[in-house]
Amino acid sequence: MIKDPISFEVTKNALISCSREMSQALRRTAFSPNIKERRDCSCAIFDRDGNLIAQSRDIPVHLGAMPLSVKSCIERLGRNIAEGTMALINDPYSGGSHLPDLTLVAPIFHNRERVAFVANRAHHADIGGESPGSMPGLSLSIHDEGIVIVPRIVVIDDVLQRDLVCDILEATRTPDERLGDLSAQVAANNVGKKRLSQIALQYGWASLSRTFSDLRQYSAKMMTGALMRYNGMSGEFTDYMESDGAGAWDIPIAVAVNIRDGRLHVDFTGTSNQVNGNVNCPIASTLSAVYYVLIALFGRNTPTNEGCWSVVDIVVPEGSLLNPKYPAPVSAGNVETSQRVVDVTLGALAKIVPDLVPAASQGTMNNLTIGGIDPRTERAFSFYETIGGGSGAAFGNNGESGIHSHMTNTLNTPIESLETEYPLRVCKYSILRGTGGSGKWRGGDGIIREIEILSNICTISIQSERRAVGPWGLAGGQSGKGGKNTITYEGQIHSFQAKSTIVAPKGSIVKIETPGGGGWGTPPESELILDLNRN
Repeated sequence: MIKDPISFEVTKNALISCSREMSQALRRTAFSPNIKERRDCSCAIFDRDGNLIAQSRDIPVHLGAMPLSVKSCIERLGRNIAEGTMALINDPYSGGSHLPDLTLVAPIFHNRERVAFVANRAHHADIGGESPGSMPGLSLSIHDEGIVIVPRIVVIDDVLQRDLVCDILEATRTPDERLGDLSAQVAANNVGKKRLSQIALQYGWASLSRTFSDLRQYSAKMMTGALMRYNGMSGEFTDYMESDGAGAWDIPIAVAVNIRDGRLHVDFTGTSNQVNGNVNCPIASTLSAVYYVLIALFGRNTPTNEGCWSVVDIVVPEGSLLNPKYPAPVSAGNVETSQRVVDVTLGALAKIVPDLVPAASQGTMNNLTIGGIDPRTERAFSFYETIGGGSGAAFGNNGESGIHSHMTNTLNTPIESLETEYPLRVCKYSILRGTGGSGKWRGGDGIIREIEILSNICTISIQSERRAVGPWGLAGGQSGKGGKNTITYEGQIHSFQAKSTIVAPKGSIVKIETPGGGGWGTPPESELILDLNRN
């Protein structure tokens, strides 16, 4: 029972504002366009045990997974996380996602006792590995994808210690940019520590700690109430990853969900075992995808914190595609497989709450990395971005066109920034009309993005999905159209696989066509005829 609802509401919003200010500080001080322009980063506040208390409006695949990283640092480092220190982690088997996502965790002390944590996660454009960008089309081991960082102290007296990250700087192709982005992460945590201490100065740490607990209990109660309306209902769904880049095709992800006594039970038994290629999804990213769906469907007006998913029981068999064992490669699992986890969980819940669940969105992040030597500076560069597509239609609403959906919440890389920072030229960037699935409400359209290579030789990697089969529709809606990857050189057009790494000469033009979203509801007959004529 909340004793003072007004103070509770004010404090809750102050905590959310604190995490948002952290996020702004990180973006404003970052070096790489991927963080400062695309906003591929997330910030949050945690209690003394590593439970999520408040978060900024950032990246879903980051935020649901970050508590495991914070708790891993607490478990591994213990008292070594002292006042003025910060710990760094990216290990996918200890709460991390994929290797480019570096999480920096900072404790907050009061009277020599640890009372809270602030943390942020940022996607670094290169962290070593076999190919620039650390997102290879093919990798057979986690070590092909970059440097693995188990929890370690890298900040002392609130200052990044270069000698403690020297191996990271040696592994990456772009050490100056990495050092700049890491410094921005330190700055963001310092902002969070300062702001959270100011809130505590007003209310007292004892009162603030009680608010942490009240927030979790409040959110849990809200989620339980929302789930109780569907008590006793269940659903199942199976969808597929098209390939792992290493010879496996049509890889099943199966889920069964049911709601009992205000709790959501999610069971991924029946999902494929882990595979040789890099679509294995770390358990933290799998859980994050389920949490995202839960909050999106049932969490209206509910503060997002650890209490939200305290009402969820999730079974993910160890050694499966969604809970792989070391040294399975995972770079595409965090970005591509997590999207399919969302799809299958939504598909199963559509049997329970059909009017709440949208048709499938594009189901991919269309990860593109380009790396080489910039002829203007004669230094290595590494460009990374994800490309939007169509979102699925829902009851009463058409899908949005050309946006990032579900587990990604990034922006695009502005053309001006891309062409200034890298030896690349954007030849075309537009909505790919007619790719959304037909329906009573139509799916959103995908994007076409063409980029010309201006350096002598570049390594290009793509991690994508929904190239063979388009995103599914619901309630009689049609599927969206699948995507396509091609490269043009000297007038010749060549297709390349959904997960590929290629070497391309100057003048090559990479063309990415992204999928449209699925339609919702049976389409009008006139629209079906129009679609037939298009095909």
